[in-house]
Amino acid sequence: MIHPTALVHPKAKMGKNVTIGPYSVIGQDVQIADDTKIASHVIIDGHTYIGKKNQIMCFCTIGVVPQDLKYEENVQGLTYIGNGNFIREYVSIHRATKGVTYIGDENLIMAYVHVAHDCQIGNQVILVNGVNLAGHVRVGSCCVVGGLSGVHQYVQIGRLSMVAGMSRIDRDVPPYMIVEGNPARMRGINLVGLKRRKIAQWHISALKKMWMMMKSKGWQATMEIEDEYVKQIEEFVRKSDRGIIEV
Repeated sequence: MIHPTALVHPKAKMGKNVTIGPYSVIGQDVQIADDTKIASHVIIDGHTYIGKKNQIMCFCTIGVVPQDLKYEENVQGLTYIGNGNFIREYVSIHRATKGVTYIGDENLIMAYVHVAHDCQIGNQVILVNGVNLAGHVRVGSCCVVGGLSGVHQYVQIGRLSMVAGMSRIDRDVPPYMIVEGNPARMRGINLVGLKRRKIAQWHISALKKMWMMMKSKGWQATMEIEDEYVKQIEEFVRKSDRGIIEV
């Protein structure tokens, strides 16, 4: 299943039914688990683990040296990619500076996306074409980040939130919200996403109430709402280091 023009280091570890396409290069510290398909002209380097049933399209670079002037070559950061991800053409995923660049399971990473060093991406995330994540960004599970959006270093994007296309994200995005603009502003709760994930109607109603109260009275006013999802947002806001996107 390895094309004769591919260069696979003899110490690289391949699982069962792994496909390596023409002219791809696999480094010595790479591990690729069962049933993963690597297309042509892909470079995978560094201490990189790629799980089962991933599909990686042509001209991707994974686990390569990060774009960080503080990076030390003798400190080997890791790259971890879980199971069932679909990584489209020309995606770049850089190794961590010291820890791990982490991508979970069943994510769709569209063409020309850049995932910088030390980013942490959950499960079932969609990063649309041309999204750029700077270093140490965290993206919660089930998020959608619209095309050509840029995310500042150390920003956190909460679970099941939606970033509209061409947005500039310079502060944290709470869970279950929609943000849009340059700079981005909160536009409401992610109703479509919540319904697609079959979130119970009473949680959605509580989030709607929270949004209306927050717009008129601020975050403190929402503390009287006794709902699990609202409490998750309050906890996220309380722990935010960069501050929260404004309404």
